[in-house]
Amino acid sequence: MIKKYCNVVVFIILLFIFSCEKAPNIKEPFSLTSASSADAKRLLPLFASDSASADISGKIFNGLTKYDKNLNIVGDLAESWTISKDGKEIIFHLRKGIKWHDGVEFSADDVVFTYKAITDPKNPTPYSSTYGPVKEVKALDKYTVKVVYEKPFAPALESWGMGILPKHLLEGKNLFNSPLNRMPIGTGPYKMKEWITGQIVVLERNNSYYEGKPFFEKFITRIIPDPSTMFLELRFGGIDFMGLNPAQYKYYGETSYFKKYFNVYRYPSFGYTYIGYNLKDPLFSNKGVRQAIAYAINKKEIIEGVLLGFGTPCTGPFPPSSWAFNPNVKDFEYNPEKARKILYEIGWRTGSDGILIKDGKRFSFVLLVNQGNEARLKTAQILKEQLKKIGIELNIRVLEWQSFLELVTKRQFQAVLLGWSLSRDPDLYDIFHSSKTKPGEFNFVSYSNKEVDHLIEKARETLDRQERKKLYWRIHELITDDQPYTFLYVPDTIIAVNKRIKGIEPAPAGIWHNYIFWYVPKNRMDWYN
Repeated sequence: MIKKYCNVVVFIILLFIFSCEKAPNIKEPFSLTSASSADAKRLLPLFASDSASADISGKIFNGLTKYDKNLNIVGDLAESWTISKDGKEIIFHLRKGIKWHDGVEFSADDVVFTYKAITDPKNPTPYSSTYGPVKEVKALDKYTVKVVYEKPFAPALESWGMGILPKHLLEGKNLFNSPLNRMPIGTGPYKMKEWITGQIVVLERNNSYYEGKPFFEKFITRIIPDPSTMFLELRFGGIDFMGLNPAQYKYYGETSYFKKYFNVYRYPSFGYTYIGYNLKDPLFSNKGVRQAIAYAINKKEIIEGVLLGFGTPCTGPFPPSSWAFNPNVKDFEYNPEKARKILYEIGWRTGSDGILIKDGKRFSFVLLVNQGNEARLKTAQILKEQLKKIGIELNIRVLEWQSFLELVTKRQFQAVLLGWSLSRDPDLYDIFHSSKTKPGEFNFVSYSNKEVDHLIEKARETLDRQERKKLYWRIHELITDDQPYTFLYVPDTIIAVNKRIKGIEPAPAGIWHNYIFWYVPKNRMDWYN
């Protein structure tokens, strides 16, 4: 009881401070501090499949290619490349003089080693299929790599954006259990300094980085699961930037105080939030059940209630900003009567407590939600009430991120509430191809459709964008009809950055494309001008 009242007192004090018109208490200006609601898991690029791990790994490792601010593929560790007329061969010319963080020179042997590691079945990586079409990867000399494909592969250049691994440190080792998952050695702008599990990850700048020395000496990620606490830390200078949830943006982001000390960047995210069903569970194996759930969900109510209008409905596996998006696909309109009719035709009947029953089993399931994501928790609560109206009992289970991932990886779930941040290339092989259902792979819902498989494979081999687009339009139709996911919404990305940080250039790729060149003026008088 005493602890409860102490917490209330602390909260009231924080609210009082929060309302004061004073500048944030800015720390030492030469570190850039972010926050994550979850801790990373493994940092070697082939295992960094969750967002918390990928965000940190991406600062430590480089690929051969990357996207520039206008979403054009440009060289990273590769200086240039040539592609054969038939599209089956790429020769990468690597940059000379690139050093790993331990001082050893990067070479073509590292590229060949990385390819072998990703395609080695002993390594449980979700990215192996990206290199499945590769016939051979060969080092022609120290700075030249030849990649030969069995057939043309449309996402080829993008696929080589995967972080390259250091052969001299990992050859002959068990990669999945390697200490380099926690203390990695890369070629990127930042290198690992310290990682205190569940608390903080500290990166220090690579002074020899090929693009130039980053301005900030340290890049710090603090683990802060609670979004309210994270927002308070932003306000008082404990972190420099964060993604705002809609309520934070609506009620504080437009205030004169907030505008005085923070810049806010808002744009549609390149991804979506969805309910994913375990299609091996008998409850969800019938497509009609999944379609009925889609008809029972009022997406507009969720977007208004959770996102406060800062988002759009999602109709399928591509967000509207993707060139593969099919505008002709009709969404499942909110129609609870139609949902009830479908379920009745399948054999579900209303029980004495209002919950549907079939073969003596109630229509009740558990939806997993990860801790620290307020938007998803609110979404789950609205879904619970909406589905209850048609006789479906939804039970919400909130789990810490790593525990959540473990259940998903092992397929020990009925339904999950998750989101995808997508690659700019619309290849859906890893997420929806029926071969990608092994532990650690991304088709954890076990979706299988032979026509979709065929179209995904064909789209990968089609180099002409317009022809490829036609294939994705059909894929969009089929997946939306099958509803392996209930596609919910595309949220807006809303990022608040302390105004002391200059050099940010919003672009089609977002704001992160040039983060190593962000800076803080030496004169503090210029911080909030």
